[in-house]
Amino acid sequence: MMDRRGFLAAALVGAGTLIARRAAAAVPARAPFARPPLTVYKDPSCGCCKKWVEHMQSSGFAVTAHDDADMDALKDHYGVPSGVRSCHTALIGSYVIEGHVPASDVDRLLKDQPKVAGLSVPGMVVGSPGMEGGMAKPYTVVAFQKTGSTTVFASHA
Repeated sequence: MMDRRGFLAAALVGAGTLIARRAAAAVPARAPFARPPLTVYKDPSCGCCKKWVEHMQSSGFAVTAHDDADMDALKDHYGVPSGVRSCHTALIGSYVIEGHVPASDVDRLLKDQPKVAGLSVPGMVVGSPGMEGGMAKPYTVVAFQKTGSTTVFASHA
């Protein structure tokens, strides 16, 4: 038989557990590190750029998108070599993200912090984030330097 104090103690423990569970469920999943905000520059008429922004947002990135009709000047300003250019350019922390780079690769870049200028998926590869539809093709994410040198960062089938 439980006395009044025992009953109240059990009720408080149960209520505390319920509150803790609900609070934990309300917190969205986060990267194991603090992500800086992502700023995307894109041509106002490009639909795949908008889809890439949605991919990054749904992956938990805080994204600010700006339309810019003179993307070549912007890419020149941020030192994106001509061999790795794509349709949009993003900035996150000290890195440049060019084209349809998956969110998971951006997370790895931020976690590992290699000494590179940024990442790129050169061109517009069907099957990369924002370029879904049609017959998906394998693609490579390259890490690049402003000098134009590249190394393979990730491969996606």
